[in-house]
Amino acid sequence: MLHINDLVFRIGGRVLLDGASATVAAGHRAGLVGRNGTGKTTLFRLITGEAHADGGTITVSGGATIGTVAQEAPSGEAGLLQTVLAADKERNALLDEAETAADPGRIADIHHRLADIDSHTAESRAGAILQGLGFDAAAQARPVGDFSGGWRMRVALAAALFARPDLLLLDEPTNHLDLEATLWLENYLAKWPGTLLVISHDRTLLNTVVDEIIHLQGGRLTRYAGGYDRFERTRRERLVLESKMRMKQEAERRHIQSFVDRFRYKATKARQAQSRIKMLARMEPIASVMEERTVTFRFPDPQPLAPPILSLEDVAAGYAADTPVLTGLNLRIDMDDRIALLGANGNGKSTLVKLLAGRLQPLSGSLRRSGKLRAGYFAQHQTDELDDAGTPFEHMARLLEDKKQAYVRARLGAFGFEQQRADTRVENLSGGEKARLLFVLMSVHAPHIMLLDEPTNHLDVDARESLVQAMNDYQGAIILVSHDPHLIELTCDRLWLVAGGACDPFDGDLADYRRRLLSRRREGNEKTSQEENNAGARQNGKESNRKKARRDRAQARAQNAGLRRSVKAAEKHMDSLASRIEALEARLTDPAVYEGPTAALMELQVKLSDLKSQLAQSEQAWLESQARLEEAG
Repeated sequence: MLHINDLVFRIGGRVLLDGASATVAAGHRAGLVGRNGTGKTTLFRLITGEAHADGGTITVSGGATIGTVAQEAPSGEAGLLQTVLAADKERNALLDEAETAADPGRIADIHHRLADIDSHTAESRAGAILQGLGFDAAAQARPVGDFSGGWRMRVALAAALFARPDLLLLDEPTNHLDLEATLWLENYLAKWPGTLLVISHDRTLLNTVVDEIIHLQGGRLTRYAGGYDRFERTRRERLVLESKMRMKQEAERRHIQSFVDRFRYKATKARQAQSRIKMLARMEPIASVMEERTVTFRFPDPQPLAPPILSLEDVAAGYAADTPVLTGLNLRIDMDDRIALLGANGNGKSTLVKLLAGRLQPLSGSLRRSGKLRAGYFAQHQTDELDDAGTPFEHMARLLEDKKQAYVRARLGAFGFEQQRADTRVENLSGGEKARLLFVLMSVHAPHIMLLDEPTNHLDVDARESLVQAMNDYQGAIILVSHDPHLIELTCDRLWLVAGGACDPFDGDLADYRRRLLSRRREGNEKTSQEENNAGARQNGKESNRKKARRDRAQARAQNAGLRRSVKAAEKHMDSLASRIEALEARLTDPAVYEGPTAALMELQVKLSDLKSQLAQSEQAWLESQARLEEAG
């Protein structure tokens, strides 16, 4: 279907593609991955003809149609359904011709072709796609111009899917979606009948949808079979193998060179030495394994606060007293909470986050904060608040006026802003770099709670993995809104469902939520479930029971706070002991240690034995604390 041969492309003196070659067979679904800035979107522009290569060729099977999501969101007075139906140009042309055709043979051909492309099901197919992307029947009848840019980009995605091209190119299709629409899209693309090439940093989508990965690195394309996890494993094994082969080759070169140095001037060995010199010249060097530098994240740990750090009682939140977005909020947050907010866009997740961050004040009810509470708030729209003319260093220095320049640069360096990037104007930073700058600014004063609203939109896969690790190492509370299931599953242990004007704990995990969504769509039930529509439950008296249960759970969590702290302290102590043991064991592998004084060696061995004994005791204490915590519920 798609053949890329020895492709070369330069931009501004920089070589993005350098002899890149790859093939995507008809009917295959491939993921195009690589670090930000490597040229993935540029490759799409070359495939569609929007850009022209400096060398090489791109061939698409004859007659095959290519579909992409329009870069500009649709607008105008046409309804959503009409806008999506208009994307099937062949169907529209046939319908127009059917109105004027007079030749019976041609009329028959038109109707046969309309039947072949399932024209009679077009409206239901378009409606189902729009429904999956979050537009109910009422929304589908509204003009496109009534919606915001993000929602209109969903309409553009719906149009691309509905058109059913032979080759579909999708560039970060989940960026404008919420979790619910993302889960639907994964399921839809997993059944895509044509050929698909998708750029994505979403591991779950790449594991669920594609059957091969094309990796763009160093200007070259490399194909791997399977989803992203298999690609990562295979690539890691290949890099290890290449490293071992290189070490083996270097050892062989040293051996041959040693022979040459010893015997090249001896008459009896001169011929053998010359033979080995030629052998060295013919030996193709194995390239050194140079991994691209991985972006790091590291959030400072806050000082502990007594629980709860935040509590809400019968709170209403919104932007106008007469039309609250959320009502009856009875929530509690402790420092060890890791909570993901579920619910479709427009249900109030961002409103709740702003309320917790102090950007909104309650319309009614009681919201209590710990007196020393510091909150860090990350929202994608905050990139607009950055000073384009300023540098990351200048942004950071304004927040740390009393700190020395070296300290400011060290804090920036912890998020990948070294000397050159720290002094680059914000307007010249990539989307991922702006996101990292927001992270470092948000966490500068060691917040006790981080409120993260879609934090991964501009981060590549490796940066997302670094963020996961940093979030798990962080000692404060996290409230997360994300369309990335992988991020939610690895960092959050509780789920809250925001829907129907309320926020309630979701009884289950993300897999349960996915099954629930898919089940509702299969049944065609557009009504919200009991968790989403508890207004009626409040009216018939069930709300009081839920409040009592919630208070009971909160009381139990408060009583168990000491045990949870004991468990966390034991975990931290075990990590410290394990690091010290690893360092000592590394020292004991050094031959120089055994050549030194015996007393020093014995001291190291005794210290190692003592640390291992302490680790065993700490593990036992942790197990006992964990068992008591589990018994307490």
